[in-house]
Amino acid sequence: MTDPAMNGRPAGGGPPGEGGHPGDLPVLLPSALSRTGPETRLRPAHAWLLCGLAAVALPAWAQAGSGASSPLEVVIRWAPLLLTGFAFNVAISLMAMLLGTLAGTGLGIAMLAEGPVLRRLAWTVTQVFRNVPWLVLLFFVMFLVPFQVTVLGVRVPLPDWVKATFGFALPVMANVAEIVRGAVRSVPTTQWEAAESLAFTRRQILWRIILPQCAKRMLPPWMNVYALIAMATVQASIVGVTEMLTLTAQVHAAEGGRPELFAPLYGFALLCFFLYCYPIDRLTARLERRFETR
Repeated sequence: MTDPAMNGRPAGGGPPGEGGHPGDLPVLLPSALSRTGPETRLRPAHAWLLCGLAAVALPAWAQAGSGASSPLEVVIRWAPLLLTGFAFNVAISLMAMLLGTLAGTGLGIAMLAEGPVLRRLAWTVTQVFRNVPWLVLLFFVMFLVPFQVTVLGVRVPLPDWVKATFGFALPVMANVAEIVRGAVRSVPTTQWEAAESLAFTRRQILWRIILPQCAKRMLPPWMNVYALIAMATVQASIVGVTEMLTLTAQVHAAEGGRPELFAPLYGFALLCFFLYCYPIDRLTARLERRFETR
């Protein structure tokens, strides 16, 4: 007896000895995969983040006194000032990234130099600044760099935010140097051999052939470093730089230090950094998939 749904196979198709043929084995068919990509639906991490923000904010709203401004009104009233501080954080991160990228590119190329002295010196500098806490480097620059320098008889002041920018540029320099070195090393040696066979000098090979190919390899990790330095700029508040975290503390003190304002004000800072850094993280992941090298 056969079952039409089984294409003529016996209805009792099972292991040998149970009514089936010896060659019949049970097969588990794969289920249909959802066509919805991971980018188009709300992830569990997003839902937990929203629930966490709500769990922190709702009790604070409930504690607000009837005669005082609500936490929402306080955040809205001070939002322009806080956003100005956040823009200052972004500016510090961009300037630190620019300085660190320029210095790190040169340092990374120096680690690839033929001379052993220059190569070892560049490697030592890279390892020192990569393996020291960023806050230590920030204190190092803040307290050892003078408040002003004299250039050709002209006094040039160095405010705290300028020194903080240099302090953040040091770890960026070391990380970018390692990114450059790794990207150049990842290019197949046949590229070097082919260029040498065409009578290119080492400098020409590096700048005209190798580094252009490394750009797409370096972009995703470079963006990761930027996201990290953007989040690390809040450490500048420890050394007196007036950025978003410093302004948040000042706003909280100006509102009488009300306990119910602590979570909304600092939650607003958290939200600003999240909305700025999360798209960078998603774009980095997309570029990693697009520029994946095999």
